[in-house]
Amino acid sequence: MTRIIAIANQKGGVGKTTTAINLAACLAERHRRTLLVDADPQGNATSGVGVRKNELEHSIYDLFVGSATAEECILRKVYKRLDILPSHVNLSGAEIELLDMPRKEFILKEKLAPVLKSYDYVIIDCPPSLSMLTLNAMTTAQSILVPLQCEFYALEGLSQLIYTVDLVKERLNPELVIDGVVFTMYDSRTKLSAQVVENVRVNLKQRIYRTVIPRNVRLAEAPSYGEPVIVYDSKSAGAQSYRRLAKEVIER
Repeated sequence: MTRIIAIANQKGGVGKTTTAINLAACLAERHRRTLLVDADPQGNATSGVGVRKNELEHSIYDLFVGSATAEECILRKVYKRLDILPSHVNLSGAEIELLDMPRKEFILKEKLAPVLKSYDYVIIDCPPSLSMLTLNAMTTAQSILVPLQCEFYALEGLSQLIYTVDLVKERLNPELVIDGVVFTMYDSRTKLSAQVVENVRVNLKQRIYRTVIPRNVRLAEAPSYGEPVIVYDSKSAGAQSYRRLAKEVIER
């Protein structure tokens, strides 16, 4: 059975896209057939694996408005065992176009269904908002992975995300669960990072991944080269941490 995980947090700048790209790449490295779905109009996950957004024939936008199938939109083998359903800036206007569509919350789920048998994992990068695109990701996924930045306001907005997940579970997708929280941008040189981690571990009634993603220069540089960090610098601390996260995800 294909495991579908949405990477979601409506707070921006928490390492959501970085996690989506690198978790997908590390799952593929571990011999899992993986599809990365870029559901964010900014398209950073698309450019982050070296795809030129402005040269796309089809994108997830075409999937949503019904002008192309998933088979036509997916780019095969951007890396070994890793495919991508790319995004385009046109997606930013899709929510208005979807308003009058029947079952608009289930478009992504229904359109992806014919290709799921080709994959072991589908990783969905959500926009940094609780929008119709995020709702589509949540109705498609079985679980949510929440990146949480190690900063003072780490828990801000998380309660709203949990509330939204509970609503989606109640009304649209009974299977949906929060798979866990993963800490990102951890700086071992500061007391604050350690305090945030400890605070969340004590107060959050959610599963927390053992792997902590460090603040890492190579991890920050990799997207500008259009490469996952395991390709850009395989031996970096960022690469090793995402490999550990992928191992944890598989074991769960």
